[in-house]
Amino acid sequence: MTRVWYVKPEHPDPAVLAEAASILRRGGLVAFPTETVYGLGADATSSRAVQGIFRAKGRPPDNPLIVHFADAGDLPSLSAAARRLAASFWPGPLTLVIPRVPALAPEVSCGLDTLAVRVPDHPVARELIRRAGVPLAAPSANRSGRPSPTTGEHVLADLEGLIDGLLDAGPTRVGLESTVLDLTVDPPAVLRPGGLSLEDLQRVLPGAHVAGPTAGPARSPGIRHRHYAPRARVVPVEGAASGARATLKAMVIRLRGEGLRVGALVTAELAGADLKADVVRAMGSRADLAAVAAGLYAGLRAVDEAGVDVILVESDFPAAGLGRAIQDRLARAADLVPGPPPGSGIQ
Repeated sequence: MTRVWYVKPEHPDPAVLAEAASILRRGGLVAFPTETVYGLGADATSSRAVQGIFRAKGRPPDNPLIVHFADAGDLPSLSAAARRLAASFWPGPLTLVIPRVPALAPEVSCGLDTLAVRVPDHPVARELIRRAGVPLAAPSANRSGRPSPTTGEHVLADLEGLIDGLLDAGPTRVGLESTVLDLTVDPPAVLRPGGLSLEDLQRVLPGAHVAGPTAGPARSPGIRHRHYAPRARVVPVEGAASGARATLKAMVIRLRGEGLRVGALVTAELAGADLKADVVRAMGSRADLAAVAAGLYAGLRAVDEAGVDVILVESDFPAAGLGRAIQDRLARAADLVPGPPPGSGIQ
């Protein structure tokens, strides 16, 4: 049975946080909100506790975890570049890949010599970490491969009975995972686009760029395995916005003619169109990519729960800013991201 505490984001009950922190110190698992998505927290210094994350999520053992700290000053010595980034973007949706810290459980790095770290921008998350007295390993609080949870209800849908507690503070603000920047390579490389744009990073580190597919072990979560996917098949639909309605409608008619139930996840501009789909859900206005990002995972889950076979998703977003991260998540949900080369041994 998973214990659920409902907390106010800005003024969480200290007694509730103390109880959740006590569970974490005893090696338990507690889901909590961040500004990006809900995380599944465990004591990052305890191998037993971290192994519990992998069991609860059904997570592949080669998929490293992000370790969350309450403040940048709690981290061991950082490079000059890391300090500049921390001063500019922490707390916030930026994860930095740095050399591994021996004091943490080796399982968080999955055998690598690197470590992914960040400081979340959510008062519940940061106060929970402070009260626990240890950094928290915290991947998204969902079954592995499923869309990340942006509400407490999403967490329980996947992990009810598999974790000890959930701090439910309502919907998350960003709705996409953090951007992951590898500082152990030169120039620094974005391994996973996310809530912080490449363009913002480049204002601090001009050489930062988006990494291409690699054949080595994954140095970041969310880049090696199929991710962010509902049970139904996801089909991104591209094309100029002016032609998206006709394109989507034609695809819906064809798929329904094959006997399939079809859902459509679209921008607000198309939500009222007669698309002929069994289910239509809006994920935000095309003019507001932050709203689209915040509504993406909730939309995928809602359409999937309607029992469709295929989800057509409007995907003609700019390959910059949040648009880059949205496109990345849709491609991974549809399993369209290029994998490692044949014979590399990477799955």
